[in-house]
Amino acid sequence: MEYLFTWENWIYVGLILLILEIFTPGFVVACIGIGAILASIFAYFDLPISIQLLVFSAGTLLSFLGIRPYVLKHIYNSKENTITNADTLIGKVTKVKETINNNQNQGRISIYGDNWRARSENGSEIEKGETVEVVKIDSTVLIVKQI
Repeated sequence: MEYLFTWENWIYVGLILLILEIFTPGFVVACIGIGAILASIFAYFDLPISIQLLVFSAGTLLSFLGIRPYVLKHIYNSKENTITNADTLIGKVTKVKETINNNQNQGRISIYGDNWRARSENGSEIEKGETVEVVKIDSTVLIVKQI
């Protein structure tokens, strides 16, 4: 049984787990891999299996409680900063294609070749050809302000 707990085997297990983390979310498998690599250090100095298992458990627990929250916060949290779909239209500047009149429910603008219904942010009429900026989106209607 002791031949299973060599420092080389601990390293192999740790590296395999770190590689498997690429295919799994949550940074859990990597924490176990870190514990295995820490145990390999103690196995290298021929310490008893009970000490190796204790270091493996403690290393896994400490990396799970200490490293994982940092990794989840700073590495996996990039989704909130990513703007997709119609949200990319906010801040775009374009020309009015059809006069915008909120009272008559009229107005069109074109962005990236797509024709959108548009409404004025402050309710004022904006003539065809004027330059506007998209300030928000209300369902399928773009709310614009004149520049």
